[in-house]
Amino acid sequence: MASSSSLPGLNPFVSLPSTPPPRSEPNNSSFAPPIPIPKYPPPARKSKPPPPNPAFKQPHLRTKYYKPVKDGIIASEGERSVLIGESGVSYLLPGAPFEFQFSYSETPNVKPLAIREPAFLPFAPPTMPRPWTGKAPMKKSKKKIPLFDSFNPPPAGKKGVKYVEMPGPFPVGRHPEEGKSREEILGEPLKKWEIKELVKPFLSDNRQVNLGRDGLTHNMLELIHSHWKRRRICKVRCKGVPTVDMNNVCRCLEEKTGGKIIHKVGGVLYLFRGRNYNYRTRPQYPLMLWKPAAPVYPKLIQEAPEGLTKEEADELRARGKDLLPICKLAKNGVYINLVRDVRTAFEGCALVKIDCKGLNPSDYKKLSAKLKELVPCVLLSFDNEQILMWRGNNWKPRYPKYRSSAVPAGVDFPSQSDDSGMSHNECNKCEANVVSSSPKMTLLWKRAIESNKAFLLNEISLDPDDLLRKVEDFEGVSQAIEHSYPAVVLSSKDGDINSLSAFEHDSLGENFGEDLIYANNEDEDYEDNNYDYDEDEDDYDDSDYFEEVDGSVPLGSLPVDLVAEKLDRE
Repeated sequence: MASSSSLPGLNPFVSLPSTPPPRSEPNNSSFAPPIPIPKYPPPARKSKPPPPNPAFKQPHLRTKYYKPVKDGIIASEGERSVLIGESGVSYLLPGAPFEFQFSYSETPNVKPLAIREPAFLPFAPPTMPRPWTGKAPMKKSKKKIPLFDSFNPPPAGKKGVKYVEMPGPFPVGRHPEEGKSREEILGEPLKKWEIKELVKPFLSDNRQVNLGRDGLTHNMLELIHSHWKRRRICKVRCKGVPTVDMNNVCRCLEEKTGGKIIHKVGGVLYLFRGRNYNYRTRPQYPLMLWKPAAPVYPKLIQEAPEGLTKEEADELRARGKDLLPICKLAKNGVYINLVRDVRTAFEGCALVKIDCKGLNPSDYKKLSAKLKELVPCVLLSFDNEQILMWRGNNWKPRYPKYRSSAVPAGVDFPSQSDDSGMSHNECNKCEANVVSSSPKMTLLWKRAIESNKAFLLNEISLDPDDLLRKVEDFEGVSQAIEHSYPAVVLSSKDGDINSLSAFEHDSLGENFGEDLIYANNEDEDYEDNNYDYDEDEDDYDDSDYFEEVDGSVPLGSLPVDLVAEKLDRE
């Protein structure tokens, strides 16, 4: 077979033409696109969005807004205004019984310097019941829902209705009465057995109002009334910074709610609504829709605090670095005894340090501001999350000082303490010839001396034999007084018959009743009938509060003892 290259007149590598043939162009007039091109109008100018409602504003902590303020009204909308005064930022609404605040118990007693956000009311406007959310409000229900009335509650077995607590407690034959003032709503003071019956079911109940670092806030007032709708007692558990000054918390609770604190243990309060309380006629306050930003207050730590120069303050801060803290505060703890502990620590040292590691910085700053006012003291630093305090130049000892019996009166020791706090050995040494005694201990010694159970030794420098002789003499006198009781004088000759007849006719009942009342009165001197927190009050348990106090009667003085003695003689 012959190859293609050997064929004559055939060249397989012929080059293509240099110019391509012309192409015929389509007629533009006859061509039409399948889909027409849309024509859009020019974009409209974007209008500015309406200002957002402050109710949906995110909380901001590091804002750059700063506006100095003075006392008086700083913003107003008709009769609604924002005030600056001694209680900080408050809000005045028409018809309100008092000025509203975000926190009633934790507002500093210092006037603010500036505010961190524009002054506006955190309540819903009167023209609109709720902020606009983009949806129309729901239509009102055609059903007429009856209001809660404590004087006329629904029947207990009614389906779909929760239990409503009736007013009370009342003695037999008494009925609730409508009251407007706080005294009329509270009614007669509760007796001890009534307090016991009211409080006992709530000791282990977890239905409560939690009061935290913000203290008694405005919206808690409505929350407490919602608890009172179902129960006569509202249990309030306090933790954190407000527990430093529980008296302030109790005062604010009673003033703003109108109730009465009938029992408290530690940080737990039991708030009684009143005998004539009616949920329908309760005071109704508008709710705060958001938390206002806290204003700017003066700094707690000054370079040169009051009574000190800058060099002296720096020296005290340097000494405080090596000082051990008296306690360590736990987060969300109960600090009822903190003020007492700081005052007691100042008796031995001019500087006191408290360890606050783990706490929020705002918490221990609020706590130190309370200590500055309650102790009182001078704040020096917050270094290393520790509060360093100085007792100040105007500090005075709490307890009376007297010379110890072990030290002769003629010996004079140099004083180791200095009120200025500039001595280096003050925090480690105390006066050797001075003994401090608490007021309660002094009262006990005084009562013991008056009852001849103790005697005051006027002479200190006595020989051991003389001292022993005095002790033996006093021991015989004290035993004679302790084992002797007033005798019952009988006019008849037959003493046994008259003694029995006297007990049968209760002729000695008044005398024994007076003895029991006197004994109970002595015990009540140590009790706190007003339920106020005392700095010298010892800790107690819940069960101790409900125990009855029985008067002590001498052995052998009861009527049964006389009857038994007569039978033994026969």
